[in-house]
Amino acid sequence: MTTTEMTQEARHEAALEHYLKESPQLKEEIKDLSADDQRDQIQWAFEDEAESQGLQPWELTLKYTSTPEEFEAQRLVLHKEAAEVLGVDWDEYCEMNNLVV
Repeated sequence: MTTTEMTQEARHEAALEHYLKESPQLKEEIKDLSADDQRDQIQWAFEDEAESQGLQPWELTLKYTSTPEEFEAQRLVLHKEAAEVLGVDWDEYCEMNNLVV
């Protein structure tokens, strides 16, 4: 299945699983929590990781579920869609979001 065939929810779940595999310390810290609490802790840690990389959580999701080439292409497509929805000029949007294209 290519990344474009995955739903956003499925893509995000796959990204969280990938993130948790790379985070054995987090896995150990949350092992005694309920399933819901574990899910919350993973989500929060994932969001913190995205911020530490200068990315939005959806961008980190995309990064974990695609090749580097797909990531850059899809990231720009999704940012362009966001700019259109917001009614913001693309150059202005790039400046506001520190995007270098």
